[in-house]
Amino acid sequence: MLVEDDERLASLVSEYLGGYEFQVDVVPRGDLALAHFQATEPQLVVLDLSLPGVDGLVVCRQIRERSAVPILILTAREDAFDEVSGLEQGADDFVNKPVQPRVLLARLRALARRGGAAVPAGASSDLVIGRLRISRENHAVYWGEEAVALNQPEYKLLLALSEAAGQVMSRNDLLLRMRGLEFDGLDRSIDNGVSRLRRKFDDARGEKIKTVWGEGYLLSPSAWE
Repeated sequence: MLVEDDERLASLVSEYLGGYEFQVDVVPRGDLALAHFQATEPQLVVLDLSLPGVDGLVVCRQIRERSAVPILILTAREDAFDEVSGLEQGADDFVNKPVQPRVLLARLRALARRGGAAVPAGASSDLVIGRLRISRENHAVYWGEEAVALNQPEYKLLLALSEAAGQVMSRNDLLLRMRGLEFDGLDRSIDNGVSRLRRKFDDARGEKIKTVWGEGYLLSPSAWE
């Protein structure tokens, strides 16, 4: 689903992606997006921010509250605040216009590969490590009996570390798992995310999420008992 009010751009994107076996459904207004999403259940969402009716950040939050579908924000805005806000509202990736078509295609293919895998019937979607429980189905996190409020990037980071519990995950590994991007040597989002998780789980000494200098981070299973 492409939510874009620029008819020419929407047509160009649809035509290009259509040549690579994507079926693109265009929605021209923000206030039409949620109903269309619920009716069609797309596998990917590309979302402009400056939309008539309802702003794209609101649309992003509305969709994320109902689904774990990958969301890519595509916008002409250049304010870093918008990128941060988009990611906090649950977007998986953020691309500034103008974007080269092959770059957009690569980003969407990466998101499609990382789209939530179906859980076999009868299987639990919960990941449990000691007193930590992560519900993949509901994107909820519990520490003991208490729910822990995490935004989408924090949830994805904790899930990536937990699924590899006991193994060192490099920043590159984590960025690829979370956003389909490689570490450029400057991106501090992983380090900042780990710091926030440590605060929320009373891990000031870094025992639950260990820093392995020169390598990355490791979630220690025994520390969550």
